[in-house]
Amino acid sequence: MPEGPEIRRAADRVHRQIAGRRLDDAWFAFPELAGQAASLIGREVDAVDSWGKALLTRFNDGRVLYSHNQLYGVWKLHDAEREPDTGRSLRVRLVAEGRAASLYSASDVSLWDAERLDEHPFLSRLGPDVLTHGVTVEQAMTRLLEPRFRRRGLGGLLLDQGLFAGIGNYLRSEILFFAGLHHRVKPQALEEERLARLAQCILSVTRQAYDEAGVTNREEWASADRARGASRRRWRFAVFEREGLACHACGAAIERTSVSSRRIYFCPSCQLEPSR
Repeated sequence: MPEGPEIRRAADRVHRQIAGRRLDDAWFAFPELAGQAASLIGREVDAVDSWGKALLTRFNDGRVLYSHNQLYGVWKLHDAEREPDTGRSLRVRLVAEGRAASLYSASDVSLWDAERLDEHPFLSRLGPDVLTHGVTVEQAMTRLLEPRFRRRGLGGLLLDQGLFAGIGNYLRSEILFFAGLHHRVKPQALEEERLARLAQCILSVTRQAYDEAGVTNREEWASADRARGASRRRWRFAVFEREGLACHACGAAIERTSVSSRRIYFCPSCQLEPSR
């Protein structure tokens, strides 16, 4: 499933396509939304952004179109007069000044007043999105030490969307590797310097994944892998999906285990397990 950086990049593409333009047409496959489509015509799209794995299309009348791609949803951008070549089921189409953004195969779509978004059953459970909400290192440190989070192992905690929205499986492994922390470590056990490093890695690794289309590896390590003929799947990450391969930093074999019923990768030398 795409993680926060991929959804934010999708939001950016939709933003460039229709933001700052007035809608000529709107169409929804869902009966509960179809009756509201006409009321959007003539409205300007103010912005398209994301919150975790949800995409938010904001209109100048204060309404927001919420959509969640789930596993199979995808936005396709095209000229209004040219249908995309796809066998997927159309769910939403927004047309603005000859440009169209069409959502296919998604089933979780709704229209909200912006001031009521905090009542949304999914968004109301999310923590801040580090790409959208301007989270600082200090704010991230404070959040990690909140009573509901501080006593939990980082391997499970980082997947909790109530902590930070948008962090998924590959980001979890990469963040912990660059922070030099084992997945069993708890925030409350970290001295300030190591907690600050973790907070910084949460922000920087997520930002790099966004800036570099999912690449979280260091450039020098990725370049060395490419020179050896490695596939993108291998050189893209520092530890994720590299079980049995040598750690870029120390040479130890990368290991894989399961935390919260999902695979996690780590270096047993760089990320020492805490004593029990």
